[in-house]
Amino acid sequence: MNGWITRLGERFLSFIRYAGGITVLLARTVFWVFVPPFKGRHVLEQMVKIGVDSLPIVFLTSLFTGMVLALQSAYQMQKMEAKLYIASLVALSITRELGPVLTALVVAGRIGASIAAELGTMKVTEQIDALETLATNPIKYLVVPRFIALFFMLPLLTIYADIVGIFGGYMIGVWRLNILHNLYWDMTWNPLKVKDIVTGIIKAFAFGIIICTVASYEGMRVKGGAEGVGAATTKAVVIAFILIIAADCLFTAIFYFGFSF
Repeated sequence: MNGWITRLGERFLSFIRYAGGITVLLARTVFWVFVPPFKGRHVLEQMVKIGVDSLPIVFLTSLFTGMVLALQSAYQMQKMEAKLYIASLVALSITRELGPVLTALVVAGRIGASIAAELGTMKVTEQIDALETLATNPIKYLVVPRFIALFFMLPLLTIYADIVGIFGGYMIGVWRLNILHNLYWDMTWNPLKVKDIVTGIIKAFAFGIIICTVASYEGMRVKGGAEGVGAATTKAVVIAFILIIAADCLFTAIFYFGFSF
């Protein structure tokens, strides 16, 4: 019994230390965002890597998600003679949930792993220590450009994913289910409110912060050489996935059950 309590206490303390480390890194990153000099070129490079280079995979993920959502809902809607509402279901599901969440998961798997691996490699090869020796703050030089790029590019990717996902539903609804073109678009846009789009974009801002903070934290605390880099990369992606889903649940509860605007 004592051993079980001891292990439980150790895991609780480990969780508190991890949460504290993440919070401190986030606070320091936000502080250095507003401190000159500003590395505009580095930010643009990260924006291209995070945003532009992610367009193809976000396109495919969103397109097939919209198509599958339309096909799955059509199976039941046709039984109730309500296939016109497929357009509304796809639009609301994509903008509220699937667009921001799936985009964040794709970016976390692609960019989060990359950030953790890059910073982890720099850590084990002592490049981060060298930056400190040269009086260069590693958070300002390494984390801030990635933080700014993710913060702004993930919402843009989410808007892109929303458009592509709705078009995927349109392809199935009009070309496969024979819903009239004008009628499908009317049933898509009429139920949509500004709130539905804005909440998805707000979620994307938060998801970008989560991905960068977790990946950077894991990368900058790597130990043990190549094996440690691999373990940190895996851990960063898994934790980012969990936090994204948890944050999505929290935001949904706040936006649709806590406050109205």
